[in-house]
Parts: sequence; structure tokens; C-alpha cells
Amino acid sequence: MPHIHNLIDFTITAYIIYKNKVLLIDHKELKKWLPIGGHIELTEDPDEALVREVKEESGLDVQVVAEFPEVSQPGAKFLFRPEGISVHDINKTHKHVDLIYFCKANSPKVKLAKGEHNNIKWFSKKDLDDPKYNLAPSVKYYTGRALEKLQSY
Repeated sequence: MPHIHNLIDFTITAYIIYKNKVLLIDHKELKKWLPIGGHIELTEDPDEALVREVKEESGLDVQVVAEFPEVSQPGAKFLFRPEGISVHDINKTHKHVDLIYFCKANSPKVKLAKGEHNNIKWFSKKDLDDPKYNLAPSVKYYTGRALEKLQSY
């Protein structure tokens, strides 16, 4: 999806776990291994964007592992609490505010989004440390946290 705003867009990132492995994609445009994610469209909230992006980019249905208030209130929807939030440069004039979530996959069967990604792969802990993937420090950090948290889930 193209950028919605000139200076800052809001995005979601999903670290998806299945049996002690984390799903990453080889992003065509950015030329690096990343978790699934994308822009929050103007017509959706972060939870809707999370479910949509995961389905579009992997074909997976997931369970979001996050806290949210167990209350109801007319006219209010309580959203999943992200595991992290970051702001990062996309280029010299544009940034993304990224909401980071942990999810559990119900199946390991994924579908490659050929228009956006070169490859999609379940990474073991050993793969995450393999220099050939050249994972960013933030990706290593959050994959480790997600694997640790979802081990007991």
C-alpha cells in the first residue's frame, strides 16, 4: 500500500510463532528479512489491520497474544495492547510509527505474497543467528521475546 500521509504513517508488525519457530518474509522492495506487517488504512483500526495484513501476506489465521480490558462499553472497542511501539525512518522525509504484536499461528501452512516478497520462511532459533540472513537487531530482539513469551502460551 502506498503511504497515506506525507510525513508519518502508522503500521503494524506481526511476529508469528508456530511450534518454536517464527515466520519472516524476504521483502522484495526493502531487500531484507522482516516480520509480516503493513500500513493501517484510514478505514481500519490497528486490530483490523493486523488481521488483514497477516492474512494477505501469509494466508494464515492467527491468535493475537496480547492483553486488553475485559470490559464492554457502548461506543468503545478496546484494542489489543502492542508488545512494542517504534518509530523508524523510511526515507529522509518519511517515518513509520509501528505497533508490534505477537501472534500464534494455528497452522504452519503459509502462502507467499509473490507481489511483495521473494520468500517466506519459518525460522528456528538457530536460523535467527545465521549471518546469511543478516537480521536487524530489532528483528532479533522481538523474535527472541516472541519465542520466549509464546513458549508457555
